[in-house]
Amino acid sequence: MSIPDFNNTELAFQTKNNAQLKQALWLFRMIDSPILASIGPKLMTWAFDWGLPVETLAKKTLFDQFCGGISLQDTVKASTFLYEKGKVKTILDYSVEGEKSEKGFDATCAEIVDTLVHGGKYESVAFTACKITGLADFDLLAKIQANVQLTPAEVFAFERVKKRLTDICEAAQENDTPIFIDAEESWIQDTIDMLAEEAMEKYNVRKPLIYTTVQLYRHDRLHYLKGLIGRSKSKNYILGVKLVRGAYMEKEAKRAEEMGYHNPIQPNKAATDRDYNASLTLCVDNIQHVAICAGSHNEESCRYLYELMSERNMPNGHSHILFAQLYGMSDHISFNLAHNGYHVAKYLPYGPVKAVMPYLMRRANENTSIAGQSGRELMLLKREVSRRRT
Repeated sequence: MSIPDFNNTELAFQTKNNAQLKQALWLFRMIDSPILASIGPKLMTWAFDWGLPVETLAKKTLFDQFCGGISLQDTVKASTFLYEKGKVKTILDYSVEGEKSEKGFDATCAEIVDTLVHGGKYESVAFTACKITGLADFDLLAKIQANVQLTPAEVFAFERVKKRLTDICEAAQENDTPIFIDAEESWIQDTIDMLAEEAMEKYNVRKPLIYTTVQLYRHDRLHYLKGLIGRSKSKNYILGVKLVRGAYMEKEAKRAEEMGYHNPIQPNKAATDRDYNASLTLCVDNIQHVAICAGSHNEESCRYLYELMSERNMPNGHSHILFAQLYGMSDHISFNLAHNGYHVAKYLPYGPVKAVMPYLMRRANENTSIAGQSGRELMLLKREVSRRRT
């Protein structure tokens, strides 16, 4: 078995010219500064809220590094380039969330359907993604989870949510393009889980088309995954699951403290890592019934998975296993895995600059909250700049 070398910077940054490499180096220097990473996003959000002309600055920094463009058509260049240059496919993600109106929800649904139609036309597109909060009112999802009695208007609104998700799943099936239903905050996640499981039961009979997402930074998710695998077997559908660590840690802890309930977040990073790798093992042990996406920037977890595959004599390009990283991050993982024949895809978000800012803020915070993440990126970028000079 060929073994990926995550230190191979020539492969990692093959898609960047010298100017792009230096731009990325500058940006990760900013992100690696805890003070700038903490203050910068808040200032940017404040500037947008006050209508200050900062869109150009945002686009030239965070947006260009982590996003594929403003429109669906903009993503073609990046997705085609990633695939032709490094055999890395794309997960299209219309990153507009937290809509408030029925008109907005319908527009987001229509855009996601368009990404699925688009995905059916391009070999470079492996998946699309959606957030239920782009299709439904957040408070409505929370009420359903809390078992609060809904008004007739709210019941009707939730039926429209289900119809939007059905339209998306039907488009996924018609265009043979799978879709991820992303995980969100714990106090709406049960509602999302319910919708995702119903969709998988209906559409994943012959192949994995709909994938749910499990966040292992929650201490209860490994138990949930075990039950999910059992339910998928008993109902005779293929479980599609994306395994991630999570991106709402501070928000979850703050709410738990304010409302006086037990924090759903793991006690430490070691516990998260333990459950993440245990989840990989559980899924691989049930690989005939489970298709997984290992959404991880953690080198050890990626290494754990490909070594697990080797131990089970599974081919590098197993159809039920995908590695995924975010566009603009962890290229040393993505391109080195793809070079060795593993299925790899990049999450490629797109959308209007202002609407995508919440996503970009989480990405900047995620880099500083993960121990050594931005520092590792920075070190590899410096190494590649040095290599090209010699």
